[in-house]
Amino acid sequence: MLPCVCWLQRILILLSSVLWTRGENCPATCMCPDPHTVDCSGRGLTRLPNEIPLDVRRLLLADNLIPRIPSDFLVLYSDLVYLDLRNNSLSHIEPGTLSTSSRLVFLDLGSNNLTEIPKGTFGESRSLIKLRLGNNPYLSLVNEDAFLGLTSLRELELERNALSTLHVGALSQLPSLRAVRLEGNPWVCNCNFASLFAWLMENSHKLPNGVEGMECSIPMDGRRVSLTQLSKDSFRECQATLTLTDLLIIIFSGISVSVVAIMTSFFLASTVHCFQRWSKGTKGDEEESEE
Repeated sequence: MLPCVCWLQRILILLSSVLWTRGENCPATCMCPDPHTVDCSGRGLTRLPNEIPLDVRRLLLADNLIPRIPSDFLVLYSDLVYLDLRNNSLSHIEPGTLSTSSRLVFLDLGSNNLTEIPKGTFGESRSLIKLRLGNNPYLSLVNEDAFLGLTSLRELELERNALSTLHVGALSQLPSLRAVRLEGNPWVCNCNFASLFAWLMENSHKLPNGVEGMECSIPMDGRRVSLTQLSKDSFRECQATLTLTDLLIIIFSGISVSVVAIMTSFFLASTVHCFQRWSKGTKGDEEESEE
């Protein structure tokens, strides 16, 4: 009987040691269901918690009031693969903040107050597979190179933001993209939207619901129409619209022609002037010889 009691005592000591270690490494306001997960969701936090274990892999910070992420926050957490910052008060992400997250696979920045996604926001997070940026009501600008380097990204969520246009280059730079959500944005049916519309038609299989439910407004009267009612012919007038490059070429050509015309006029005027002087000189010599 005694050996059994000793064996049970050892088991209890081991379990208490493990539990004590977990409690010691877990931030005071959070829960740690396993050694590599820190769950601080819905704790009313106004800043990131202290004493997050360095070997954390899943960090859950949703439903708080966190306004910013320090630019050096992820430097120490090289094992982090899952970061949930949904439903906080983030208004921007400082450049370089996410560039050190080499193992990050899942990132949720949805339901915040982001206004733009500039170039270099995500560095080259080549392991990132799923990126959520939806439900940011003030997000109206996504840089053409905002997602540059995200070669493994498969799912991108940009639904229900304030996007009236989106450069198609931001999507075409994602070679592994399989699903993208863009519904619920106030798209405007102008020539800037024409290239995105063409991309949507060619890649409708990447839209979870196709173009169903997606609308854009007519610039003339503000009337909203479903994208299912449009075709490439709807933007045929845009094909005759000159691009910035075309305008620069025309301007440069016009300047060049003007410069050549001025130089030619100056040359002809100088030639005529010289000829007139030569003619006068010849007549003077003839008159002197006759006298």
